[in-house]
Amino acid sequence: MLPNAVNLPAEEIESSTDAKDVSNAPGPVAKLAIVIPTLREAENIRTVLNRIRKALDPLGFPYELLVVDDNSRDGIDTIVQEVAKTDSRVRLLIREHERGLGGAVLHGWKNTEAEVFGVIDADLQHPPELLPQLWKAAEAGHDVVLASRYAPQGALDNWHPARHFLSRTAIWLTYPLQKAGIRVKDPMAGFFMVRRCALKDVELHNRGFKILLEILVRGKVRSVKEIPFTFGARRAGDSKANLRVGLDYFALLYRLWKSR
Repeated sequence: MLPNAVNLPAEEIESSTDAKDVSNAPGPVAKLAIVIPTLREAENIRTVLNRIRKALDPLGFPYELLVVDDNSRDGIDTIVQEVAKTDSRVRLLIREHERGLGGAVLHGWKNTEAEVFGVIDADLQHPPELLPQLWKAAEAGHDVVLASRYAPQGALDNWHPARHFLSRTAIWLTYPLQKAGIRVKDPMAGFFMVRRCALKDVELHNRGFKILLEILVRGKVRSVKEIPFTFGARRAGDSKANLRVGLDYFALLYRLWKSR
């Protein structure tokens, strides 16, 4: 296995010694497992959990919510534990010696038996009310379903033109890497679902923020569905975007080009 790479077997669940499950009780085996990666998101997490459950509960299917926190120490553990006391579908995993969105997402996926994996940010820039549409598309058989800012009718809320240009340029660089027939308009999306079988025996790198791109390029993906949405403003807390994120992205592009 490559350094900093994680393999997600089709049926095996792995655990990490660098993290501990501190929820009151493990959630039930779920068909959908949504990972919510967090770092200093205590101000948002209760609202996120409530809105996700309000959106999904009417559909009547089994799911679980995995809050994977990078040892924020901002009180988020207390909040999630309070919610978990009344809803066993909510679990908290704390990574004590690691940082990074990609690694947090993969750690959550490794700790569930769900058939479909999902990820949503905790800052409410991803509207939980879109989850039923994503789920229905996944249930229809698509291997990957993503909430897309650049699909027709998708939008970006109050982005500076320079940021919009950088985002478009980053996406343009991915087109030669994407597979013919399943190219998407927003491979940088952080709000998506993917079938476990599409990741069988695929080593995914656990650094960086753009895990979807690696899934699209290296996964066993046969069909993709993009659901348009408006990428909103952060509700509370601070953005985690920085120079390191950009460097990790270019490192990812290099690894993907090299492995072709």
